[in-house]
Amino acid sequence: MRILLTGGSSDLGHVLSKELKNRGDTPLRIDVRAPMSDSGVYINGSILDRPLLRQSMEGVDCAVHIAAWHGFHEFTKQKDVYDFWELNVTGTSYVLQTAVETGVKKIVHISSESVLDWSGIYGHTKVLGEEMVRAYAQRHGLEIIILRPRAFIPHWNKATYGSFVEWAQWFWKGAVHIDDMNQAVIQAIDFLAEKSIPAPLTLTVDGAYEYTANDLSNWDADGAGTTFKKYYSEYYDLAIKHGLDPALKPTTLDITETRQQLGYEPQYSLRNLLVELELFGADGPPMPTF
Repeated sequence: MRILLTGGSSDLGHVLSKELKNRGDTPLRIDVRAPMSDSGVYINGSILDRPLLRQSMEGVDCAVHIAAWHGFHEFTKQKDVYDFWELNVTGTSYVLQTAVETGVKKIVHISSESVLDWSGIYGHTKVLGEEMVRAYAQRHGLEIIILRPRAFIPHWNKATYGSFVEWAQWFWKGAVHIDDMNQAVIQAIDFLAEKSIPAPLTLTVDGAYEYTANDLSNWDADGAGTTFKKYYSEYYDLAIKHGLDPALKPTTLDITETRQQLGYEPQYSLRNLLVELELFGADGPPMPTF
């Protein structure tokens, strides 16, 4: 298949391109930044360049719409409301309209759990993006899967996380690993290739947890850190050494429908993080090759 990735030089774009290429697909990667690898075909430009976007989408089997400014850009004030609106709202409308004009029926739209924060700048643009997706699906018969992940910026993105420990402090609260996000997108692409859907599917993407629902409901009932020790007692001292709080209760999201529809089964959990922290220390595992 020919798969167009908007934001193809993003973290997710790199991981996806490698897997798509390895399995015999052709990833077409449109982005204003050159990628770190030669997996697939790089298209230098913006989705806001409508002629270029149209040219890029000709003959495509499925588009994965990744390009967006994120909550991190809002938090750090790197981007303002105009930037968010231009890329996240106008850019999404261009992708959808161009898909209609070029006959691309299958789209995986990367949304965000932040739609729940609808009054925030980032969350608001993601709400509007989902609304456009549903309207285009109804109006033009596009078949679209909306994935709503938690933030999935990887530890090797040093512009965001200065160290593996800094990334671990974020992941500790409940998160999804980029490899699991990659799994969900690949499964969504294959789902759309094999089936027809009458209306968009909206599927939540979360990570793996050793903690059970009962653990979370009765968190640390026997004292601070006891739930952590139930599963990871051998890593307790390691967590303390690196400033990670064993008493911190993570939040989890319901991914029942994602499991049922896609066969999604996240693999990376807190245990994986702790194993990597023990093996590699504060610098964490080496950056993957793409």
